[in-house]
Amino acid sequence: MRLSAMGDVAMTVPVLRALVQQYPNIKVTVISRAFYKPFFKDIPNVDFFAFVALGKHKGVLGLLQLYWDLKPLQIDFFADLHNVLRSTFIRSRFALIGTKVAATDKGRAEKKALTRAENKIFKPLPTMFERHAKTFEKLGFKIDLSQPTFPPKQKLDSVITNLFGEKTKNWIGIAPFAQYDSKVYPLDLMQEVIRQLSKDNQYQIFLFGGEAETAQLHSLSQDLENVKMVAGKVSFEQELQLISNLDVMLSMDSGNAHIAAMYGVKVITLWGATHPYAGFSPFNQPIENAMVSDRNQFPKIPTSVYGNKKVQGYENAMQTIVPEEIVTKMKTIIK
Repeated sequence: MRLSAMGDVAMTVPVLRALVQQYPNIKVTVISRAFYKPFFKDIPNVDFFAFVALGKHKGVLGLLQLYWDLKPLQIDFFADLHNVLRSTFIRSRFALIGTKVAATDKGRAEKKALTRAENKIFKPLPTMFERHAKTFEKLGFKIDLSQPTFPPKQKLDSVITNLFGEKTKNWIGIAPFAQYDSKVYPLDLMQEVIRQLSKDNQYQIFLFGGEAETAQLHSLSQDLENVKMVAGKVSFEQELQLISNLDVMLSMDSGNAHIAAMYGVKVITLWGATHPYAGFSPFNQPIENAMVSDRNQFPKIPTSVYGNKKVQGYENAMQTIVPEEIVTKMKTIIK
């Protein structure tokens, strides 16, 4: 069970892929929001159960309904990968009838020590992938994440090829936005990154984001022939097809980084108020691909786990990540 958010749900995918590969006789049912169902469609022995947050599963009575909806599945083990009030409610109900249950330890105390301003303990924490694997180990299923496998690149449907053409160049994805401003690279600097990359005709650049960000994405792509905006033009499943075919994704500390990583795409991440030491670096990516703000100038980084806390004087921390360094790293990875 993992209900939200998009990046967090995507982070469960490599763990589940390893689980069913190493234990081929088990059957897994993922409980999450219907929107995330495409994440799991190509994993063998994995079914999907849709949690209806604003409908029949809303509120306490809705959670009771969810429990009764799940009970006919004859669940033997319940892995709570969310560990919030909703999932704890369901987990406890299954525990009462004798189902073996386990929940992911989010390491809240460790993360508090990492992000506090004073007496900060600056060291890498276990990744969320390792924490989820530990949850399954508690249930008796020890998972090795060191030799991951990834699905083949998805076939592009006609909507994508009609819009963007067949793949004849190196495809670069750029996702310039995140939930919180403290995790967003300054748009003028991102414009410079895009401009420098677009000079090379070997690259086709795709800009990803939500529909609310289309105007900003349009301003980043206008007048550049080999830069295309994806937002608002294709369905979510088609967007996943496109991401799976990228050669590299440039992303903030956000969901698109984890989506690309779950397909085995190389990912470069830019970090502002947050830091990969909190355990949210994309799956199977070397630490060198995480470009962080200068901690000599901004020693309180990370100031929070999710980027939702603003610290005065730290608004420009991401400007210490130089566009030329980003471009050089992306070109090196593609080569």
